[in-house]
Amino acid sequence: MRCSAYALAVASFLLHARTAVGQSPAACRNVPGDVDFPPPEQWNALGAQLGDRLVPVIPSAEFCHNLPSGNCTSAQWFSSNFRGEIPGAMEVFNWEQLTDRIVKDYNSNPPSLCLLNSTVCGQGDVPLYAINVSSAADIQTGLKFAVEHNLKVVMKASGHDLLGRSTHKSGLLFWTHHMRNVSFTENFVVGGKDLGSAVTVRSGVPLSMFYSAAEAAGKMVVGGTAANVVPAGGYGQGAGHSAFSPVFGLAADNCLEYNIVIANGSFITANEVENTDLFWALRGGGAGSWGIVVSATFRTFPAFTATYHNSMILAPNADAGGKLAELHAKHIFDWDDVHAGQYFYFFNNVPMGGQGSNFSLRTYFANYTADQAIAAMKPLLDDIRALNYTILFETTNTTLATSLLFLADEPMAYNALLGSRLISEEAYRNNASGIGSAYAKLLADPIAQIGGHLVAGGKVAENGDIDAANPKWRTAKAHVFVAASWPDNIAPPITDRIQSAMTNKWVPILASVMGNQESGAYSNEANGEEPDFQRVFFDKHYPRLLSIKKKYDPEGLFIVKAGVGSEFWDDAGICRKSRSLDYGEILDQSWAFLTSGFDMLFKS
Repeated sequence: MRCSAYALAVASFLLHARTAVGQSPAACRNVPGDVDFPPPEQWNALGAQLGDRLVPVIPSAEFCHNLPSGNCTSAQWFSSNFRGEIPGAMEVFNWEQLTDRIVKDYNSNPPSLCLLNSTVCGQGDVPLYAINVSSAADIQTGLKFAVEHNLKVVMKASGHDLLGRSTHKSGLLFWTHHMRNVSFTENFVVGGKDLGSAVTVRSGVPLSMFYSAAEAAGKMVVGGTAANVVPAGGYGQGAGHSAFSPVFGLAADNCLEYNIVIANGSFITANEVENTDLFWALRGGGAGSWGIVVSATFRTFPAFTATYHNSMILAPNADAGGKLAELHAKHIFDWDDVHAGQYFYFFNNVPMGGQGSNFSLRTYFANYTADQAIAAMKPLLDDIRALNYTILFETTNTTLATSLLFLADEPMAYNALLGSRLISEEAYRNNASGIGSAYAKLLADPIAQIGGHLVAGGKVAENGDIDAANPKWRTAKAHVFVAASWPDNIAPPITDRIQSAMTNKWVPILASVMGNQESGAYSNEANGEEPDFQRVFFDKHYPRLLSIKKKYDPEGLFIVKAGVGSEFWDDAGICRKSRSLDYGEILDQSWAFLTSGFDMLFKS
């Protein structure tokens, strides 16, 4: 049965590949400067329709330059809350700049930059206009305008997106930041079936508000730790991990319903009864690819107390960091019985001209006391002490789990690129030395940090393939990423070298710890230039996702970097690729699916 289903999925993939090949010659979205780009009077007419909810958009640095006080304070500039109120602001600041798309011809076409200390600002990679969405009707009006004028569509809730999918200079931005209703029920019913306690949040509700509301209601919800991440936005659509995912599963696993405006302008419900295929895709099939979400409903749990254990260890050099990583890999199963979650980070001093790194361990224990948490961490910390590493501190905090995850605000506004892999349980059991070696290599390079999230196993593994989340989540032990950062005064061509190193050196080092196993990644915290994103981000689900994309968005209105269907468009998501290029790429990208499908058939 599994082989038949897989064969049908591959057949579906190839059917749509043939459809793509038969498309008319390449066509492009209208961009500013094109004859058919809407003139000011048409934008004014749209604004009148929306009741003045159409707002101009500028980069965050220009917004700061235009303040009555003359500029932002440092506290404002780095505040995610402050930046969240600016339509054109991205929390990862480099995505506001036109560096990544045109850096290859930098000498003839210099990037459009708008930096905090600039005297002149360009538009960068920020749209000219945004709709400050308050309802599904606003979205429908905006989408009708975008379709009529052949415009690129861009969606933003908070601007936290780490792949830069929330902005584009040529797009019409749908900004859902002010859609902030939260409602709880003890009996969420779908198709006559009571699914139990749940919360419905609109697509502007950030985690800070989510946790506060849940705590007031005596509930626990699945979420991360970043203050401005939006549960109903890209978080759950990408899968959504949490420190308590080993207890409850991924956010996608706990989603019960979406209300969404799709490409044809229809406002529809997707759940286990209505539009079930889209419901499956929305839960883990990639952020920004399916429509504009108005609200989402998630399962809730009774509130409980948890303990947060925090410690930091000094690694004097890269080799020492590698040995620490190996030791940690050997102990990562210590907390399986209690389904603890953990964030473990190496903060690298090399880019700042220093040596070594600080190894941070932040562990979350559900229904554990401080003494129990200390005892659970003792075997690892004792082994670290035995190797004469310096433990800089060890602290605990015991309170409601929602309070442990809650952040009122957080410092943002930096330049960054990420690359990641989901590291399997098998790799941790059998290749701890390889993990240590990989960390040592990475820490010797000018990366900012290696972040590790022990947010898999437990319930994540038990849930299996209940949604479109990358199947590699179900066999993973941890999600590990490499982050590179740089100051504004670095010349734009150097960022291209950083991107090249991420794609061609640092991510392959991470992937190497998997040995002969295929590696996957969490698409929300990953390399947007991943060359094999279909397999790495979506694995065996990609053929089905592409089929659903074709059904609900046949003209590619919702195209994002490394998203479903983006292979049929250029890197900017503006122009469809030529027919011959589509065909060659489709064959290359589908080869992994074909060969693995044949393997399954022959092994049956």
